Amino acid sequence: MLKKKEKQLRRHKRLRFKIKGTSSAPRLCVFRSSKHIYAQLIDDDKALVLLKADDFEVKKAKKIETAKQVGQLIAEKAIEKKITKVVFDRRGYKYHGRVKALASGARAGGLKF
Repeated sequence: MLKKKEKQLRRHKRLRFKIKGTSSAPRLCVFRSSKHIYAQLIDDDKALVLLKADDFEVKKAKKIETAKQVGQLIAEKAIEKKITKVVFDRRGYKYHGRVKALASGARAGGLKF
């Protein structure tokens, strides 16, 4: 029987074969811990992190509201650097809760994916 972390790693590997960030459409990578949430825009061609945002930069609220604020923050930073299109990488996490809130916040901020 596989453990939860092993299942997540399998999903992540399967997703990474399909998802690749470029300079025109970088990869929006999400990391979720039990207390915090982080987002990065990554150019896989150059192996370069273009932007980052986390919940330390926003006003603390409930976890889902904080994740939405992080999504809006990364969208604002991306728009300043003239990046409007991204590829969403949920890193094997299921698309609900904080991951979904971050994605909707980024969409509300002006990113397209």
